[in-house]
Amino acid sequence: MKTEAAVPSARDAASKRNAANRDEQHGHTQIADGVVAKIAGMAAREIGGVHAMGGGTARMVGAVRDAVSGGSSSSSVAQGVSVEVGERQAAVDIDVVVEYGAAIQDLAAAVRRNVTNAVERMTGLEVTEINIKVDDIHLPEDDESADDGDSEPRVR
Repeated sequence: MKTEAAVPSARDAASKRNAANRDEQHGHTQIADGVVAKIAGMAAREIGGVHAMGGGTARMVGAVRDAVSGGSSSSSVAQGVSVEVGERQAAVDIDVVVEYGAAIQDLAAAVRRNVTNAVERMTGLEVTEINIKVDDIHLPEDDESADDGDSEPRVR
């Protein structure tokens, strides 16, 4: 029995290069920054422990925009995400609000993995870096204080 361990992978690499060259000969595909930002935003939100995306001002503007438009707009998916897209690579910056109790380093690693996988799978771009900024921690009592606003006023 004869095995060719190295040959198939070399053939696969060569066929991928040939396919890439054929694509460049037949036209050019350009992916907008907003597309990559939406993919990254959705992928980051999939990770448990991410409460919200964006800094305080961005979240406030997003809430106003959603109230005016009558729902969540598609641009809110990319809230808290900025990207720089080149011909073959992308760099991503993400601002998050973390749930209290989440291990921030583990959460950041999970967000990086998920965003990298999603962007590379959907766009074919190589993700060179993902910078994560933790803007705030969401505390459980934040939800309770929001619920108290619907109760009777303290003064009459």
